[in-house]
Amino acid sequence: MTVKISKKIVGYQVKDKKKADAEAKAAADAPARSDAKEQGGRDGRGKSADIIRMHEKLQRPEGMECLEGATYKIRTPLDDHALYVTINDIVLNAGTEHEQRRPFEIFINSKNMDHFQWIVALTRVMSAVFRKGGDVTFLSEELQAVFDPKGGYFKPGGRFVPSIVADIGAVVETHLKRIGLLEPDELSEQQQLMLKEKRAEIEAREQAANAEKKTLTTPATADAGDYPASATLCHKCSTKAMVLLDGCQTCLACGYSKCG
Repeated sequence: MTVKISKKIVGYQVKDKKKADAEAKAAADAPARSDAKEQGGRDGRGKSADIIRMHEKLQRPEGMECLEGATYKIRTPLDDHALYVTINDIVLNAGTEHEQRRPFEIFINSKNMDHFQWIVALTRVMSAVFRKGGDVTFLSEELQAVFDPKGGYFKPGGRFVPSIVADIGAVVETHLKRIGLLEPDELSEQQQLMLKEKRAEIEAREQAANAEKKTLTTPATADAGDYPASATLCHKCSTKAMVLLDGCQTCLACGYSKCG
C-alpha cells in the first residue's frame, strides 16, 4: 500500500505489533477496572460489595411490595379539598457504610377532579426524574418558581405561596431535607433567641401604641402568622415577617437583613 507523505519527516519509530496489542488490551480493561474500583465497597461484615447507585432501570427490591415514605397535606384557600402528597423512598446499599435513601416515586391525591390531568402528568414526570438518578434537588427549586397568573395566597404563618405547584415544590423540599439530600437551613439557637426577644419588643411597643389610640387588632391582622401587624413581606422566605430592627429591615422568620 502506497502512502503519500506531505510533511517533512522529523522522526521515526519501529512499530511493535505485540506491544501495540498489549497497550490496546490495557486501554480496554482500564474502564472496567475504574468502574469496579468506583463500585467496590464493603458491607457490614467487611466483605467487598458493589455500590448500588440510583438509575432508571433500578427495580423495587425483591420481596418488598411496599416502600417507606411520607404523606404531606396541602391545604390552600383556593379549594375546599386538600391535596395529599405521598413520596416513597428506596434505601440503597442498606446495612453498609454507603447506605442512602433516595425518593423513588410520588403520588398526589385530591377530591378536586379539576386538577386530575396536570397532577397525573406532574407525578409521572417527577417519578421518572427520581428514578433517573443524579441530583434531583433541582425539582423543588423549579416547582417553587412557578407563579399562578391569577395570584398566589398566604399560608398560616404568613408565608406567601405563588401557586399550588410551588406549594408542591415546598413539600418536595421538606422531604428532601428530611431524608438528608438537602441541608436544613435552620437558624442557630442564638439567632432564634435574638429574633424572639426583638419580636417580643416590637409586639409590646405596638400593643402600647394601640392602647394609647384605644384601637383593637382586627381578626385579619391577628391571623397574619402571629407576626407584628406592621410586618411586610420578606423577599427571601416569602413570609410577612419583615420589621424594622435597630434601623434595618430584618425578617423575624428567617433572620434575613437588608443591612447584611
